[in-house]
Amino acid sequence: MPKFSLFILLILLTTGLKAQTWEIGGAFGGAGYMGDLNTNNPVKVSGIAAGLFVKRNFNGYFSLRLNGTIGNIAAADSNSSNQQFRNRNLSFTDQLKEVSLVGELNFLDYIPSISKSKFTPYLYLGVAALHFNPTTVYYGHVYNLRDYATEGEKKPYPSVAFSFPYGAGFRYNIWDKFTVGAEIGYRNPNTDYLDDVSGKYANMSNSSPVVKALADRSGEKTGRYVGTPGTQRGDLVSHDTYFFTQITISYTFISQKCYYH
Repeated sequence: MPKFSLFILLILLTTGLKAQTWEIGGAFGGAGYMGDLNTNNPVKVSGIAAGLFVKRNFNGYFSLRLNGTIGNIAAADSNSSNQQFRNRNLSFTDQLKEVSLVGELNFLDYIPSISKSKFTPYLYLGVAALHFNPTTVYYGHVYNLRDYATEGEKKPYPSVAFSFPYGAGFRYNIWDKFTVGAEIGYRNPNTDYLDDVSGKYANMSNSSPVVKALADRSGEKTGRYVGTPGTQRGDLVSHDTYFFTQITISYTFISQKCYYH
């Protein structure tokens, strides 16, 4: 958080260098996740993502961007190359709804239709709030996993998490005040339940048949259940990670009197 605060302070200190402009745009691409059902592929896209944003450009180098993004992630042990994961046989889908505020740093002085730079790489860092709701399909029915305490939670885990988005991208002034770009950004939210998997198998002896079935799906095909209470169900340590990789297009509102060189 201190690094982000310093970054924002730097933006504010440079505000007076040039007049400010507004920019609006949209984004479309993919979403992915790393967690208990995908432990080693940080660029695996598992669903689509789309969003809108509005941005305040303080000058050609610094800006603040407010984003609203919806992305779908999913994973299934049945698709894993790891036999232990295939035996576990868990699966989920999750629609992520994120609102974020990020500070951007252009490498080059970039103002579409005004600056000499027609393109620039950039970095971003910010804060985000995320709503998530992992679900799964069991015998043709969709179940909201958070409601079933599949790891014996005494109360449902929060459906809202917070993170510090960070990423990089590239933007190009395609025509007049229009910009197209591409970016990828990661988030490490303060939850390990994007996939409803985190710790150990719980004792489900007093639970309903549906809860028992959703908690341990290992024997659905083989009849041999491996979810002994107290044994490992998730990775026990790290939180889940998700990312968005998107193509963006935007329009910058510029008055010819705004900028000088």
